[in-house]
Amino acid sequence: MSKDVKNVPALRFKGYSDAWEKRKLGELIDHKSGKAIEKYFDNDGALKVISIGSYGLDNRYVDQGIRAISNTITQSRIINKNELAMVLNDKTANGSIIGRTLLIQRDREYVANQRTEIIHPKDMLDSGFTYFALNGIFRNSVKKIVQGGTQIYVNFSAIALLPLKIPTLSEQKKIQDFFKILTHLIAATQDSIEALGQAKKALLQHLFDQSWRFKGYSDPWEKRELGEIFNVVTDYVANGSFKSLRQRVSTYSNPNFAYMIRLQDASNNWKGPWLYTDQQSYSFLAKTKLHPGDILMSNVGSVGKFFLVPDLDRPMTLAPNAVLLRSMTYSTYFLFQLLQTSSMTESINEKTTPGVQQKINKTDFKKIITNVPTLNESSMVGQMLFLLDNLIAATQSRLSSLESLKKSLLQDLFI
Repeated sequence: MSKDVKNVPALRFKGYSDAWEKRKLGELIDHKSGKAIEKYFDNDGALKVISIGSYGLDNRYVDQGIRAISNTITQSRIINKNELAMVLNDKTANGSIIGRTLLIQRDREYVANQRTEIIHPKDMLDSGFTYFALNGIFRNSVKKIVQGGTQIYVNFSAIALLPLKIPTLSEQKKIQDFFKILTHLIAATQDSIEALGQAKKALLQHLFDQSWRFKGYSDPWEKRELGEIFNVVTDYVANGSFKSLRQRVSTYSNPNFAYMIRLQDASNNWKGPWLYTDQQSYSFLAKTKLHPGDILMSNVGSVGKFFLVPDLDRPMTLAPNAVLLRSMTYSTYFLFQLLQTSSMTESINEKTTPGVQQKINKTDFKKIITNVPTLNESSMVGQMLFLLDNLIAATQSRLSSLESLKKSLLQDLFI
């Protein structure tokens, strides 16, 4: 086994400086291929299936009776604890799961289906390290040797020839312990996001059906038309005739004075690419100048989708095919959440005109009746939901940072 200074990763644990050894994967592992077992599937069975269709651990099972079939399906295809299963086929034809590898944590609970390889690391390899190594930049090498067209696949005989760089067993264990902690932290953060989402769902239901109230508030909510609640319900064409709009409004793909805000900008999480307009056009579109906190509604196509306008780095005005909603009275965040309740969705659907492109006009929208609390209570509800959404967004941002950190470390450690 040769050593090369070029095989020293950019990031090392303290006390480790030796170059990593470059070996072919096939020299480091034993392996066996999964077998077609679809005809033995039984939801009442005992062995879970690992297959390409599951993108992981399948919810299908193999019948109990298969355990008795010697050296055909089970005994030779059951995966033991600390072995790995690698996907060799991708039905999506984009190769996104080719080479994905799972580390089995429980003994003799899973069986490998066809186009799935069972990998048993030899003594010089730690199973946890192998899991992270094979799911790191090694997968890029796997994707370069795929075959097929409609359905992409790769032969394990070719994968076995690919190089894998490994440190000492001691350093392998250090690396796998670190990534195990980081992976658990990512999973815990994902669980937190899911729990916060469930909490918000429950909160929305109970706040808007008034089964939960803030202390000191007991009066029933009053019925109001949306036209009474929103002082502004307008759109792009309210600024003038089609002719005047064509003549006096210029748009640009390169940065200019103001953003022309489209629904696609909101759907793209306000990340662009942007459409711009100049200062003269912005002044002409005075009726639809946007402010942070305004609400936008899709009134054509995906009717009833709502977006809250953020604070961007330049002036904003509304582009065509959206409706601007603004209230000078009620809490904006309360109204934003109210518009997305199931009862509001039903009311909007009733007012929507069917066709090739569904549509709701401003007049019909303003006639929709809903229930609203006092201004003070609406502010309290809005503030609570605002804080909860900020917590969800912060947790999602933390998850993104952790995932980026893991990706970067995989790149720096697994040279």
